[in-house]
Amino acid sequence: MPYYQFTAPTGSATLAHKAEIAAAFTKVHGEVTGAPSAYVQCSFTEVAQDGIYNAGEPAIAPRMVGLIREGRSRETRGRLIHGLADAWCGITGDAKDEIALFIVEIPGANVMEGGEILREASEDPDAIA
Repeated sequence: MPYYQFTAPTGSATLAHKAEIAAAFTKVHGEVTGAPSAYVQCSFTEVAQDGIYNAGEPAIAPRMVGLIREGRSRETRGRLIHGLADAWCGITGDAKDEIALFIVEIPGANVMEGGEILREASEDPDAIA
């Protein structure tokens, strides 16, 4: 279920290292949450140099929005987001204070994978995706 969507300006290191970033995010997500790697999805969208704005000004650093199943503790979400940021910056050389990561929790009932609506984490204690 986790879905990590990167938006990066043309020429960014994120776009040059997509496979490495996807592998690293898969590893971090699995280590922190226990989810099997087959559940982790990553996609990359390239935008023009002026395609991302922050405070009304063009931002040169990429952004990432991650959708994860709701129900994890604040501590787990913190370990996840720091682990993802560390992995991403370690690969690209981007400064951690320049990138932006957003984690959004999604109820299981709002997700369909493999033709099935996911159960809520509270209904399925083995659901770790």
